[in-house]
Amino acid sequence: MHPPLHPADVGRVPHAGTAMRLHWEHLPPLVRREVERRLGSPVASATSQDSGFTPGFASRLVGRDGQRLFLKAAHRTAQKAYAAAYAQEVRVLRSLPMDDLPAPALRWWENDLEGWTVVAFEDVDGRPPHRPWEDDDVTACLDALARVAEVDPDPEPLDLKPLHEDLPTFVTGWDTADYAGIDWPHVAELSELAHAYPELPDAEHFAHLDGRDDNFLVRPDGTALLCDWNWPALAPRWVDVVHLLVSVHGDGRDVTRLLAEHPVTAGVPDDHVDSFVAALGGFMAEADLRPVPTTSPHLGTHRRWWAAACWSWLASRRGW
Repeated sequence: MHPPLHPADVGRVPHAGTAMRLHWEHLPPLVRREVERRLGSPVASATSQDSGFTPGFASRLVGRDGQRLFLKAAHRTAQKAYAAAYAQEVRVLRSLPMDDLPAPALRWWENDLEGWTVVAFEDVDGRPPHRPWEDDDVTACLDALARVAEVDPDPEPLDLKPLHEDLPTFVTGWDTADYAGIDWPHVAELSELAHAYPELPDAEHFAHLDGRDDNFLVRPDGTALLCDWNWPALAPRWVDVVHLLVSVHGDGRDVTRLLAEHPVTAGVPDDHVDSFVAALGGFMAEADLRPVPTTSPHLGTHRRWWAAACWSWLASRRGW
């Protein structure tokens, strides 16, 4: 990485094709038979959803009788981390008030089906938001995040930790990047802002923390649902909205009004927003020092783009 980069100079990931996933025929016959039994019909089509950055199975299934499911699956040994993430998503969703949650309904799951973790959701009639971001999609996704900000689960069953404890490099990323010789302008200020994040007030709220465009579905009625609930932590209630606005800024949009007027972020002090954005940028800059896995060849571009988007927004906000 040669900083500072503007997001437009990094290049774009292919937003609908970042993942190298298993397909339906890769699942063992016994797993496929059990899925079809629960679906109530043989699978006529399986369309892999190749956004995201993990190699687990994620496909829209349609039975011969028209029944539909969205299915995730990962092998508990060969894909241990992803199977654990899918199991965690089930625990999270079972602990949340699903009637009020902007999320696809959880249908059923098997934690150890012939060595596989398998999770089935309703198949939502929807599409990912357009990128670059468009006004209607931004509004729909921000509305969904406003509903997430009202979620108030009991953190004990989920054993949720503060974000900076769950991901220590969220605070120390700029330190590591600096030690590695990546000469970002204002790196001392970036590090200071990031280290201030654990001191932000009211940081005990449930946060989704993965509200990227590829985890939203915009429905025909213009509303949005949020997917992939496997990485929550405790954080200020506004962080999910700011996280999304980083990417909207990175697409060249002025997000000043959105930040000031959104009901979740209105009134949040500028330094608090900057602290989170600096920490997020450092987390991505530090992550870019690690090798890119062969199963996710676009992850490096993704990391650099987000680091650049964070830096660009901070530079605009702080007059760098």
